[in-house]
Formats: sequence, C-alpha cells, structure tokens
Amino acid sequence: MALTYSAPAVDLTLKIIESYGIDPDPLLRELTIDPALVEDPNARFRYTQIDDLWYRASEQVGDEAFGLRAARFWHPSHLGALGYAWLSSSSLRTALQRFARYIRILTEGAELELSETDEIFSVILNYKEISRQQATRTDSFMAMLVAMIRCNYGDEFNPLSVAFTHDPPSDSGPYYELFRCPVSFSVEKNQFDLSIQDVDKRLVGSHPRLAQLNDQVMTEYLVKLDRDNITERVKAAIIDQLPSGRLSDGMVAEALYMNVRTMQRRLQQEGTTFKTLLNEVRQDLADTYIRDSSLTLNEISFMLGFSEISSFSRAFKRWTGKAPSTYRRV
Repeated sequence: MALTYSAPAVDLTLKIIESYGIDPDPLLRELTIDPALVEDPNARFRYTQIDDLWYRASEQVGDEAFGLRAARFWHPSHLGALGYAWLSSSSLRTALQRFARYIRILTEGAELELSETDEIFSVILNYKEISRQQATRTDSFMAMLVAMIRCNYGDEFNPLSVAFTHDPPSDSGPYYELFRCPVSFSVEKNQFDLSIQDVDKRLVGSHPRLAQLNDQVMTEYLVKLDRDNITERVKAAIIDQLPSGRLSDGMVAEALYMNVRTMQRRLQQEGTTFKTLLNEVRQDLADTYIRDSSLTLNEISFMLGFSEISSFSRAFKRWTGKAPSTYRRV
C-alpha cells in the first residue's frame, strides 16, 4: 500500500513557493497533484508526489533556507484536528505526545521519537525509507515545530538546541535568526531539544475537553486511514462507548462487526489485549479530564465508565501514584 500525505498540509508548501513569486500550478500539473483536493480535509496524496514537489520547488527557488519559511506560513488548519488539539493541549509535553502519536495524519513518510533526561526533552525526526530525506523538508519540519510551540508558549520561547543531519548551508544566519539557539549540522539525528521546565509549564490556551474531542476525531481518522489497524479501531470504539458504563469486549466487538474471539485473536497478534487498551484509553483520558477544573471527580468517573468514584480513584492512584484530588492540586 502506497504511503500518503495529508492534502491540506500541502497548502503550506504552496504558500512557501508563492512567497518567492513562483506560480506552483505548473509544478502541480507536472506531478499530477490536483489543486482542488488541497482544500479537502479528507483527501491525501501519495507521499512520493509531495516529496517530488519539495524537490522540484527547491530546485526552482534556489534558496538553501527555502524550508525555513514554513514558520512564517504555518496555520493549525494545515494539520486539521491535530493542529487544534495542539493549541488546546495543557502543556508542551502533552502537545508533543499528541504530535508523535498522530503524526500519521500529517505524513506516513516520517515518525517522531520522544526521549528525555532529567533536564532535556528531545523530539527526533526519523524518515522512512521511501523519503529522500531532503534538507528543505527537515528544515520545514523544524521551522513548523518552533512556530507551533511559539503559538502555544509565546514568541519568547527558544529551544535549547536544534540539530540537522544534512550538511551545513553556505549561510547559516537564517537558522540562528529563526531558532535563536545553538544549531548544528552533519550530525547523527534531526533533533529538537527543549528544557523540561518549558515542556511541563501549563499553557494559557489549555482546554483539555476540546483537546480530547480532537483526539477522538483523530483516532477515528486513523481508523479510516488504516482499516486493518485493529488496535486503533478498538480504541476508537472504547472512547465512543466509555460513558455508557457497561463497556465490555463483547460490546466493542459487536460495534466492529466481529465476534469476540476474532477481535481477541487479532489484538493478540498485535501484541496487546482488550483490557490493556481499555486501561490505556482510560489513563490517557483521565490525565486530560483531571486538568479541567470545570469537571468534578464524579463527572470524570462517569465519563471514563467507572460505576463508582472509588473505583476511579483506585485506578488513578495506580496510574499516577497520587489520588485524583492530590494530583489536581499539583
């Protein structure tokens, strides 16, 4: 199956091309990219088409810093529900975790790896073999990422450092001007480092319930994107049925039009179980809900499908080591 790229995200590439006074239409025709689909939130192009678009565009523009202009033109709509979930995340940590989890909505040609030490939180961009791993595309991702973070955190945000695997440009000035931090080239990983303090700071635009609604939209989108992904299909069904309070593997299997044994067998092939996924979904949603001060603990317990608040409290303490009321005060 061909890997794909989100059509609305292509609008960012087109805006960068147009900023150089170049009409992108001839390129789109050459690469058989239908410009009408760019405005369709559900449309996708083959990843190789967009890789070719970046390659041909950078050839025509002739600017080594071509990709950095992504910071100027990025808009949440380019990422769909992921963009709006990002804006309503409670912290950069939760925002970056969302980005890593749902990056397939943007592109199937790359993955995000998150790692941390006591002081540094790192975002690492890993390309899949299908990609040319173009310098301009890496630049555009890092530029978009810093613009996204500044949109949440404020323009005063600066990463600790940014690193690129590609060779250094003839003029590195635009890189330092944009990132305002140490920048390195020809290194092993494409890496964006933040301080743990910045990552865990509560964001002004935090809206956990809105973020969770967008999470549900993205989960459902991934199900449509990969109908063979039984794990995501089960998670989507769990999220949909949690508030009923009567959730069971039989109910989820029925919603997916399969019998329980078939669902259990397919989950086992993916290295997981219904109980594991139920616990993961509840834990993830609990962390979102508990940060929303407008929700009572009774309401959260109901929304997560627990019959009693005591059951929710025990589960929450098992997940975090703290009682819900204590965790909410931290």
